[in-house]
Amino acid sequence: MIDLNAAGTGLGGYDLLAAQLEALLSGERDFIANAAQFSAFLYNQVDDLNWAGFYLNRDGELLLGPFQGQVACVRIPFGRGVCGAAAASLQTQRVEDVHAFPGHIACDSASNSELVIPLLKDGRLIGVLDLDSPKLARFGVEDQVGLERLAGIFLRATDC
Repeated sequence: MIDLNAAGTGLGGYDLLAAQLEALLSGERDFIANAAQFSAFLYNQVDDLNWAGFYLNRDGELLLGPFQGQVACVRIPFGRGVCGAAAASLQTQRVEDVHAFPGHIACDSASNSELVIPLLKDGRLIGVLDLDSPKLARFGVEDQVGLERLAGIFLRATDC
């Protein structure tokens, strides 16, 4: 596991993860296979996560996709909770304390912070990448930039 919060690693830790992810996804274009690999990769390589996975755009709501972690909410309406806010706004949501987020959906009461990245391909919303942590304020700006980069690698490597 790479400690991305250790002094001096910063985005350099994400450089290593980017190279590893490109190698992991090389030669496979299937969405489900790559999403499963990507969620397992994040869950095992990024510290302080208790959930990493996908919610997929299905007719104006998010449907649970491949993930690692505790059982999760199956359907989330656009605009509801952190994932729904990311889907509705098409903007990454970085939340230091999910319990203070209006309309937060507590699928796992151990989650305290969250980063949700909308996944756009050819101008359409495929879904969101959702990362939860039991640690308050787990995700900083460097994490957001690094994880958005990894999400881009996933999208370029995957047919969707």
